[in-house]
Amino acid sequence: MTTIAAPVTATPTPTPANDSHKKNRIQVSNTKKPLFFYVNLAKRYIQQHNEVELSALGMAIATVVTIAEILKNNGLATEKKVLTSTVGMKDENKGRLVQKAKIEIVLGKSEKFDNLMSPTAAAAATESEAATDDKK
Repeated sequence: MTTIAAPVTATPTPTPANDSHKKNRIQVSNTKKPLFFYVNLAKRYIQQHNEVELSALGMAIATVVTIAEILKNNGLATEKKVLTSTVGMKDENKGRLVQKAKIEIVLGKSEKFDNLMSPTAAAAATESEAATDDKK
C-alpha cells in the first residue's frame, strides 16, 4: 500500500480585532442613501459592537463628519479616533491615477447610550420633536 502526501496550506484565521473591525465599518456615499439612513445604521452598529467606524472618500467626507457630529451632539457616541489620508484611485473617464482624500472616524458607545436608546426615551424624543414641529 502506497501513501501519498499532499501539501496542506493553512489559511490564516483573522484576529478577533481585525474581524470585528470590518463588521462595524460603514462606507458612506453622498449619492446612495439619505443622511439619516447612515445615522440610524451607525446607532445599530454601536448597539451591537460598542463602536462604529465611519469611512468616506472625497465629497462624502462632509457627510461622515455630519453623521459623527449628530451622534456626538445627541450624546449617543464619543469620538475615539480620526484618521485622514489620501488614496490613489483610477479615474474612470481618463484612466489615470488620481489622489482622493479619505477619512475614517471611529465612534464608541457613550455612557448615556443605553438610556437614550431605551424605548421610553425614544418615544419621549419623538414626542418632543413633534411638539417642536407643531410650534413652527
